Amino acid sequence: MACAQSNVADFRQDVLLYSVVDWSSCTLQPSNTAKDCPNNHTFRWISQTTSHSQFLLLKLDEVSILSTITFSKFVRPHVCNLKRFKVYAGLTKNNMTEVYDGGLRNDNVSETFHVNNKYESHLLPVEYVRIEPLDIWGKSFSFCIWQIGLHGTTNSDVVKRNVAYYNKRKEDQAIRVCLKHFREQGYDEAFEALKKKTKIDLEDPILETLHKFLVKEGNYEEVERNLEKSIQSELFEPCVSDQELEVKWSKIEPVNVDGSDFRPGPRGGHQMVMNVNTETLYLYGGWDGQKDLADFWSFHVPSQQWTLISSDTEADGGPPARSCHKMVIDCERKLLFVLGRYLEGSCRTEETLMVSMLDIITSEFYMYDIKQGKWVILSADTFSDGGPLLIYDHQMCIDTERQIIYVFGGKAQSAIHAMDFSACSGLFSYHIPTGQWKRLRADGSDMRSRFGHSMMLDHTDQTLYIFAGQRGKEFLNDLLVYYIETDVVEVISTHQSSKLFFPEPLGACIMPPAGYTQRATLDIDKKKIYILLSMDKMMKDNDNVNVKNLIWVYDLTTKSWSVLTNQTVAAGCFLPEYPVPRFAHQLVYDKCKKMHYMFGGNPGASANSLRLDDFWSLTLSRPSKEAIIRKYKLLIRKHKYKELIAEDPLAAVIYLQKDVYEVVDHKCDTESKEFQKLPSLLFDDTNNKKDQRSFLHSSRCKLFDKLVRLYPSAMRQPKDNLLDFVK
Repeated sequence: MACAQSNVADFRQDVLLYSVVDWSSCTLQPSNTAKDCPNNHTFRWISQTTSHSQFLLLKLDEVSILSTITFSKFVRPHVCNLKRFKVYAGLTKNNMTEVYDGGLRNDNVSETFHVNNKYESHLLPVEYVRIEPLDIWGKSFSFCIWQIGLHGTTNSDVVKRNVAYYNKRKEDQAIRVCLKHFREQGYDEAFEALKKKTKIDLEDPILETLHKFLVKEGNYEEVERNLEKSIQSELFEPCVSDQELEVKWSKIEPVNVDGSDFRPGPRGGHQMVMNVNTETLYLYGGWDGQKDLADFWSFHVPSQQWTLISSDTEADGGPPARSCHKMVIDCERKLLFVLGRYLEGSCRTEETLMVSMLDIITSEFYMYDIKQGKWVILSADTFSDGGPLLIYDHQMCIDTERQIIYVFGGKAQSAIHAMDFSACSGLFSYHIPTGQWKRLRADGSDMRSRFGHSMMLDHTDQTLYIFAGQRGKEFLNDLLVYYIETDVVEVISTHQSSKLFFPEPLGACIMPPAGYTQRATLDIDKKKIYILLSMDKMMKDNDNVNVKNLIWVYDLTTKSWSVLTNQTVAAGCFLPEYPVPRFAHQLVYDKCKKMHYMFGGNPGASANSLRLDDFWSLTLSRPSKEAIIRKYKLLIRKHKYKELIAEDPLAAVIYLQKDVYEVVDHKCDTESKEFQKLPSLLFDDTNNKKDQRSFLHSSRCKLFDKLVRLYPSAMRQPKDNLLDFVK
């Protein structure tokens, strides 16, 4: 029975009739969405504005289980088609659940989406559906929806069972919210009476015991013992794995036998790749602030030594000096491939880009054989061979197994694009054994070409992930997936903004804001994308701007973003323990050792010619159980110390010196500084002015809320607060 309740596909799918009962604004009637007339441009809903408060509210003729939602379109692509929207559903219009987040392709083909209709082990009963447009394919146009079709089941037995379960769970949740409020306010008699009458538990017995030791008794030793026992149990494995990744930067100082400072010089716009099999990094070219470079280096990670392979690759039969190019490596065959370069503005006029200057404008394609130490020119002009024009700030990925290189985007440099500063290249593939180029995609509405973006290849499921970039003056921060075998593009995350870097407060961002030459890597094993954001072009000339090295993580399994904050520093300010924020740097990932390496870049300081030559490793790791236990012990003991100050200041000093001191990580600058501030609380007389009994209860409840975050959500009290429902 439970299985049948949780799978709507087991029942006949009906057309769900509805009426439009509310809307944010309109220039054409919302009721038009019930009619499918793709040839008539008047049969659609059009909003008056494009603010994110726009919506359509649909009411079903009868309570149903929603399965799919279909959007019809005009007979041809339209600038008002929804690029991104959200769908909410529920039994009431004031209590709805998000069931879909996605977007439409900009074409004339209707699209049907399966909604998330699960409610715990059952199905979500629906009477209201709310559609919120968030973005469109055009610019400065209103939101537009042509026709909406809803499908699901109206089977009375199925609907009744799920409505009954839904209402019972809501009633239980309401009682638990009341129990939470009574306990937090110290209404013990009301709490016990409601619990006894309803026979509903607020939380798991383990947490009830923890609450008793902490809030009622102040027995901090028992609190620590219970918490440590819980963390060490297998029950908490998922919770431990959900802990935020710890960010650790380490500066790499090369080891040279003769004691010399032998390393690549400062640069930006260079390229760096890694052979994970030999643990060797290869660095080539770049711009040192005055000129393009043609030096070629390798770095052996185990020995921590740099080797200069070539001081001038052109003299050795390879490419001339360049920057803003791209390089990929075939680790199995030990081959490097180099494509593209940036031409100075004076070299990109119509006169100098004419055919008579082919030595300037041709796009050469090079390969370096690491085993033989030789360069080979694969193509004197990729455009003539069916590949891209001369481009820069593009992206390249290599499928070593299938021997295919993928090239996407980049600014095109040719006679026909000399004055078009927004012209970008499309998506190409290069088959290494046959030397054949193939254009897979031109610049289009569903896969907009760009430069300064990131691209990653998952060879296991044949997908390319493309993130952010720039088109002319427009900064993008969408995340696309291109399915190579089916030639399909999907927008899996977008938050479009024409502003640079932080278009809104960081806490409000649902995904990385638009940055400048951000770097991204893919961990195929963990199904995660890592994105390093530092600063943008507009900030690089401002020494007073505080910026961060922000690391965003996109989980391909849960389709969710998270951000790892790091040290905040001023642009151009150098700290020994953190790399200064920068752009035009290089970041590579060792998929075997799970470690990133970063070299060089532009710090954006007031001296425009300044470039960096610092070399860093970056590890992102989950804290161990022991580290988690220490962290929570520190939180508990700091709280007990604050209580002891009011009871017995001398005992508080002894407790601080011994018990608190031993759980502080004194190598951590943040923890060490916080510990050094704790003695000052002994002289804070504001504690004496508080109602100690009320203050103790309140502060212990707050500590309890922090501790229970470590436990599975099914064990915890509700997140909702009773007072939040009162207007």
